[in-house]
Amino acid sequence: MVRDAIHTALWVSDIDDTIDFYVGGLGLDHNWEFTSDGVRNVYLGGPHGEFQFKYDPAGDHETGPGGGFAHVALGVESADEAFEALLEHRDPLIVEEPTTIEQIDRRVGFVEDPDGYVVELVERL
Repeated sequence: MVRDAIHTALWVSDIDDTIDFYVGGLGLDHNWEFTSDGVRNVYLGGPHGEFQFKYDPAGDHETGPGGGFAHVALGVESADEAFEALLEHRDPLIVEEPTTIEQIDRRVGFVEDPDGYVVELVERL
């Protein structure tokens, strides 16, 4: 039986741009990384989970949304403040500005990261 979700792994086209978006723009921690078979694996996250971003400088892997992928979700203290901080740091494509979903007691906003993955910023109300 599964006890915890460990991470979500995503292929990216520019690892430095990805690190800047998630660490510089959204405030995640650069937890650790390793390189295997020429692929750089970078783990970014917080105290309750992390993402694995995989970068192949040879460009042998497709990046961006596909295959049923919808979005990655990040828990934030304030969806509005996280959204504004990211907009001040970067100029991401806005998918949906923060809005309150009363039936689930959450405030959420959506942006695209540098590879077009949709990132949901989730605030518990």
